[in-house]
Amino acid sequence: MQPDHYATLGLNRRCTLAQIRAAYRLLAAEHHPDRHPDSAEAVARMQELNAAHEILSDPRRRRLYDRDLAERDRESKTRGGRASRNAAQDAYLPIEAFFRGASLNVQVKDPGNPDGTESYQLEIPPETAPGSRFRLARRGTFEGGSVQVRLKVLPGYRFKARGSDLRCDLRVSAERATKGGNELMPGPTGRMIRIVIPARVSRGQVLRVPNEGLPKPRGGRGDLLVRITYRPIVRISRVS
Repeated sequence: MQPDHYATLGLNRRCTLAQIRAAYRLLAAEHHPDRHPDSAEAVARMQELNAAHEILSDPRRRRLYDRDLAERDRESKTRGGRASRNAAQDAYLPIEAFFRGASLNVQVKDPGNPDGTESYQLEIPPETAPGSRFRLARRGTFEGGSVQVRLKVLPGYRFKARGSDLRCDLRVSAERATKGGNELMPGPTGRMIRIVIPARVSRGQVLRVPNEGLPKPRGGRGDLLVRITYRPIVRISRVS
């Protein structure tokens, strides 16, 4: 379970983009795994920082995130006492977990619970779509309430998610870009995918590979959008 993105960066909701970037740089330098070898805590902290920066530094994604926060605030006010029995949180999973499934330990630390921390096990089935919501019934003091978990995609090194589609870059040789042909690359499931490169492809051109993206809510999969990159060949000869 991930903390509030603003809290992760030590900022309030009115912070500027410059403050977000400055806080991220400072905290990333402090908690980077290279400075803390073999520290699982540093890796987890860095993942939280990356997720917060990915969301809050993108104006569109930040607006959507702020809207979600505002919706939660309104729900808490309108539901009154019942809201204290319910909890909601987003869980950020790596891309591969949406294909193979995952097991999450959901902990609720409620100061109003005399029994202490509540712990629940949530099994995410394979081929689950991002945005899916799971509801867990609370036990003990808050029996009758629930914990709602919404799944989101943790930004990865190679693939970026946008809805059910995935985006990535593929670097090819200048010769391949000129003549065209086939390139193999590992897809999000680990399976090799063949990318058909058209002759004289442009740098930055995006090729769409159908049904190689993330699972969709109503079945099927999104697309993989591959941006082609290459270095042009520059030859310099001496003029006598």
